Amino acid sequence: MTPEIRSLFAATEHYAYLNSAAVSPMPRTAIEAVNWQLNDVAKYGSEHYPEWVKTKGRCRDLLAGMVNVSPEHIAFMRNTSDGFAAVAAGLDWKAGDNIVTFANEFPANFYPWRRVRDRFGVELRICPERDGRYETDELLDMIDSNTRVVAVSAVQFASGYRADLETIGNAARAADALFAVDIIQGLGQMGFDLDGAKVDIAAGASHKWLCAPEGCGILYVSARARERVDPAFVGWISVETPWDFEDREQPFKPNALAWESGTGPSSLFYGLEQSLTLLNSVGLANIRSYLTELSGYLCERLAGTNYRIISSREPSEATAIVCIEHLGGMHCSEIAERLRAAGVIVSPRGERLRIAPHFYNNKEDIDRLIDALPE
Repeated sequence: MTPEIRSLFAATEHYAYLNSAAVSPMPRTAIEAVNWQLNDVAKYGSEHYPEWVKTKGRCRDLLAGMVNVSPEHIAFMRNTSDGFAAVAAGLDWKAGDNIVTFANEFPANFYPWRRVRDRFGVELRICPERDGRYETDELLDMIDSNTRVVAVSAVQFASGYRADLETIGNAARAADALFAVDIIQGLGQMGFDLDGAKVDIAAGASHKWLCAPEGCGILYVSARARERVDPAFVGWISVETPWDFEDREQPFKPNALAWESGTGPSSLFYGLEQSLTLLNSVGLANIRSYLTELSGYLCERLAGTNYRIISSREPSEATAIVCIEHLGGMHCSEIAERLRAAGVIVSPRGERLRIAPHFYNNKEDIDRLIDALPE
């Protein structure tokens, strides 16, 4: 985006790193912050524990602003899977219920619902993918009065397709269903208005588009969802006054914080804070605009090559993730290995090659990719 931003990411010195949909490199500021906290523990033990807690709180505030919710509705988990698993385990399921979702969801947003299907006899209704995208109306037609949860990704990991969250959220609310959204492939390349889209539950994590250490999972639970979902995954800080070790009958917290079971990875929160601060200083709207331009340039450069673009490029559906396939049938894993040998990092996903630039990338990285793609 700018040379100053690019200089914060050491990976750009060695690679055309186009793999933020898998793991993003961390900025130097985040790495320095992680090391600072570890050194703090080494030198002073628990003396500065209150500051570690405040850092976690600042991370919560920053994330809440990025998705337009109140901080107390954000809980930290280990990862995206923990978030959806905790919610699925906390609902009172019964035979006749159904869950509506997209085909080819990342498994973090599938296996918890599959377990519900297998254990409780709940129907799992799956809207198919066609040519890298979904028909929203087809998904909406699957929702009825027995739908308990509508679970989709805001951005699909294997196509980059961006869902119409507002339309789906309105339909879920009209059916009195909970709307659960996997935001890991969107947050950081864009912001969200979870409240405005009537999202009840959202889960994500830190290591992709947020450019932060792996291990900071995010769970959003709306007030509406908190009334319906029992916090089945609890621990000593899930209660209203956790430092009161004598009162063992005190209530659990009345918001998402009930899902935080114990102390978290303090050093990682120090890194997360720096990464979130960087993203917010640049501005998520600016990042999204830049990535629209950069992914557009990528698609222009792909024109006339031996590759077909799978990802929808409709403005309302397109994201920074661009998936392609070789017209001659070369498998994406072989292509990815050849690119890696040339210093270009992407990911094979199914039969597709996934390209995922972020705000530290530039057009020279795209040119390097195009030059290295095998014919």
